Amino acid sequence: FALKDGYIVTNYHVIEGAQAVSVSLLQSEDGEEIPAEIIGGDEQTDIAVLKIDKTDCVPVTLGKSSELIVGELAITIGNPLGSELSGTVTAGIISALNRKLTIEGREMNLIQTDASINSGNSGGPLINSYGQVVGITSAKVATAYGEGLGFAIPIDEALPIISDLIEHGYVKGRPIVGITGETISE
Repeated sequence: FALKDGYIVTNYHVIEGAQAVSVSLLQSEDGEEIPAEIIGGDEQTDIAVLKIDKTDCVPVTLGKSSELIVGELAITIGNPLGSELSGTVTAGIISALNRKLTIEGREMNLIQTDASINSGNSGGPLINSYGQVVGITSAKVATAYGEGLGFAIPIDEALPIISDLIEHGYVKGRPIVGITGETISE
């Protein structure tokens, strides 16, 4: 989804390993793809920020995930299964708050929704009934035993990460040791 000044927020796993990234805007009737610069990404929180050279994008309105209530309306927008179904809107409810899940080795605090989330929805907005973005769709549980289990990163937790990525290109305040190890022969 778009913020002001051409910034686009998505998931880190969407752009991970990419050599080049482009963005397709719904308002573009001809399906024009706009080259995007990767401003920064954070694998730990699964958030990435891109920038396009287009400043007339309508930015989203941000809400507060801390004000969500279980049972309220939840809407997602995305491209399930690829670009042929771009701009698909699904609706459901906020099923649970503060779900602690481990996804690909990362422990995450997530919003649970039964609004349909499929491959291609990642990085799209989770929207409340006021049209405000309250989360970033990120994952779903896909098993033969359950359905309607989608998850989004709360916007309140994402905003400091997004801000750091825009300002610095990385998340500040995480100390790291600047060494790596490797196995060597005798």
